[in-house]
Amino acid sequence: MLERYFLRPATVDQIRASWIAGAIEQYVSWLTAQGYAPRNVHHRVPVLRHFGTFAQAHGATTWAELPAHVEPFAAWWLATRGQRCRTKRARAKVETEVRAPVEQMLRLVLPGFTGRGRPHGPAPFAAQAGAFFQFLEEERGLGPRSLLHYRHHLAAFERYLRSLGLVELAALSPPVLGGFIAESSRYLRRSGLRNRCGVVRVFLRYLAREGRTPRDLSGHVEFPQQRRLATVPLALSWEVVRRVLESVDRRDAAGKRNYAILLLLVTYGLRADEVVRLTLDDLDWTHDRLRVPERKAGHSTAYPLSPTVGAALVDYLQHGRPKMADRHVFCRVLAPYRPLTNGAVSARVAAYLRRAGVEAPRLGAHTLRHTCVQRLVDAGLPFPVIGAYVGHRGPDATALYTRMATEALREVACGDGEAIL
Repeated sequence: MLERYFLRPATVDQIRASWIAGAIEQYVSWLTAQGYAPRNVHHRVPVLRHFGTFAQAHGATTWAELPAHVEPFAAWWLATRGQRCRTKRARAKVETEVRAPVEQMLRLVLPGFTGRGRPHGPAPFAAQAGAFFQFLEEERGLGPRSLLHYRHHLAAFERYLRSLGLVELAALSPPVLGGFIAESSRYLRRSGLRNRCGVVRVFLRYLAREGRTPRDLSGHVEFPQQRRLATVPLALSWEVVRRVLESVDRRDAAGKRNYAILLLLVTYGLRADEVVRLTLDDLDWTHDRLRVPERKAGHSTAYPLSPTVGAALVDYLQHGRPKMADRHVFCRVLAPYRPLTNGAVSARVAAYLRRAGVEAPRLGAHTLRHTCVQRLVDAGLPFPVIGAYVGHRGPDATALYTRMATEALREVACGDGEAIL
């Protein structure tokens, strides 16, 4: 594998003379499989050779001892190679460029090694209610995304209790809970606050069930009032949608991918997570069908594949999607190749909307979903049909869009009142 990137035999011999040559070759093979460009290999292999020499000079004799030398090596590299860096940001960049390949290689060859990376502390309340997340996963059947949701809100609850000096969960009281909700209301929107209240209520019921609190305090956490149909979903005009689509540069792989995603969102009203879960098996080219499995309502939907959407998908699959074993349709266009996340989809959609001049507090994939529903409402389709088309759980979800039926409301307002009666 090394001969693929280094033409001079002497260079290959120097690499293989290193006592960590086996780890380096494994890492180069992994970089190749992940689709990294050759320039990445040319840049990273010399760093790894220097790391092996440094660790050996400081007493390392086995690969298992290498993690202890990562930080000293990064500091040494910064001191010797970062002398021209005048800003803190420039020094941090040099340190990251040397630490990243070393830790990446060690994660590959040493099971259990994590490195610095993004810090992930223990689960909230791990000491007193460590089985709570196991309860959520096994008894309530929650998935990874829901567990992250619980972790986020309970981490905030734990920080608040720590700020009060409250250590024992048995000492929880209604005033403490009320103070936490009041504090959260200062920076959370109404929907976020309702989610936080729901998480805390589930946690309190669990604590009471397990005997960690003298009584069930969940009833003291009140949801903020939210009037039904109080808000109107943001829907774009078709002129704005056309402007957004025309702003996509489809000459590169990312543009081809993003254009296909935008069309899927606005044509079928898909959610971001439904887009990222699409696989190559969901595209039925023989019958021109698009299957959307595992929708939020617990069912699947099959759509006729629009010629415009189909052409965009073909362009992306043939000229934009990297070759990879994973069957997901949409993935990163730069190594390492992985499926996109729903957060990445919403972020890209929001960027295109802002580029088109759309201003709103919350822009993302759901903006195009609302636009799709608005088009169906304007076309005069019955609301049960619209709900089935976009995959709503029930009629209440679709009823929100009655406030978007502007043409029908205009006819009511301008019509003969006696005729209406």
